[in-house]
Amino acid sequence: MSNKFQSIKGFYDILPEATPLWFKLEDAARRVLAQYGYKNIRMPLVEPTELFVRSVGEHTDIVEKEMYAWEDALNGDKLTLRPEGTAGCVRAVVEHNLTYNGPQRLWYSGAMFRHENVQKGRQRQFHQIGVEAFGFDTPEVDAEQIVMLARLWRELGIEDVALQINSIGDAHERTQYRNVLIAYFEQHADLLDEDAKRRLHTNPLRILDTKNPRMQAMCEAAPKLIDCLGDETRSHFEGLCNRLTEAGVSFTVNPRLVRGLDYYNRTVFEWVTTKLGAQGTIAGGGRYDTLVERLGGNPTPACGFGIGLERVFLLMQEYGVTAVDAPDVYLVNVGELAEAAAFSLAEKLRNAKVQVVLHSGGGSFKSQMKKADRSQ
Repeated sequence: MSNKFQSIKGFYDILPEATPLWFKLEDAARRVLAQYGYKNIRMPLVEPTELFVRSVGEHTDIVEKEMYAWEDALNGDKLTLRPEGTAGCVRAVVEHNLTYNGPQRLWYSGAMFRHENVQKGRQRQFHQIGVEAFGFDTPEVDAEQIVMLARLWRELGIEDVALQINSIGDAHERTQYRNVLIAYFEQHADLLDEDAKRRLHTNPLRILDTKNPRMQAMCEAAPKLIDCLGDETRSHFEGLCNRLTEAGVSFTVNPRLVRGLDYYNRTVFEWVTTKLGAQGTIAGGGRYDTLVERLGGNPTPACGFGIGLERVFLLMQEYGVTAVDAPDVYLVNVGELAEAAAFSLAEKLRNAKVQVVLHSGGGSFKSQMKKADRSQ
C-alpha cells in the first residue's frame, strides 16, 4: 500500500513545464486590460454563501449542486469557496463604495471552485480572469469588452473562435417571455427530460441551453425572446451590433443564448470554439444592471465577463503556441576555487538584471554542459 498523497479529483498541479505558457497567457491579458484602462482588484476566495444565493440565483445549477459550502465551526457562519467572481467583485464595490467618484473598470484573476463532473476543459478548481465595468449604461461598454477579447485572441495567436450574442431583456420582458416559454414547453411535456421538467417553473430559459439531442428541434422551434423585447432594449442591442460591425468583429445572434447565472439582463455573449469538444465556451459574460442594487448598493448599471484560462490554455496548445523560460546564463564550475568564483560572479550578473542558473552539485565539465543545454 502506497503512502503517497495525490491531488484531489478535479484539483490539479500546474507543473514547471506548463507555467511559461500560462505566463504568456496571463501577461497578454494584463497588457490588453491595461490598454483599455482596467484596474486590478483582489478579493477573497471565501465569501458568505448567501452572496451567491442572492446573486447567481437560488435555482441555478451552481447554487443547487455545485458549490463547496460549509458552516464555520467557530461561529456558525455559512461560507462558500467562490464558484465565480462577479458576485465577490460587486460585494467589494458596494462595501468600499468604489463608484463614489464615478464609473469603474476592474479586473481580477484567480481560482474558482465548482463541484462538477471532471472532463477535458472542466475541473473543480479552475482559473478565470474576470472583467467588470460599473456605471456605464450605453452599449459602447458592452462592445468594448467584446472587442477587447477579440484583441486578446489575436495577441495569443488563437483563431477560429466564434462570437455569439443575444439580448435577454430586462426583468419585465423576461417575465413575459418566461410565461410564453412555460406554456410552450407544457405543450411539449413528453419531450422534456428530467432536468428540463425540474427547471420548467423555476428557470425555464435554461431549458433552451440543453445539450440533449432529443430536445434540440423543440428548442429551435420555441418562441424567441426578441419578440418580447421593448423599444429601449431593442435599441440597446442594435447599438451593440452596430459598434461590433464598425470594429470589424464578426458575430452571430443566437436567440437560445441565455447564460447560466440569474443576474444577467439585456446583453449576453460567449466566445466559442469547436476544438475543445463539449467545453467549447472559452469566455462569456453580459450586462447585469440590477445586481449592485440587489447586493445593497445604489442602482448601478454594470457589464462584465469571465475568461476560462484552462480552456484558453488548451486552445493555445491546439494552435501550437509555445513559450519558454530559459535562463540567460547557465554558469558551470569545476573545483572549489571555481565554485566560489562562480557564486560571486552569478550575484554580479544578477545585479545587472541577468537571469542566471548557477550549477551546484559537482560533476564533470562535460556533464555540467549537458545540463546547461537542457536548461534552454
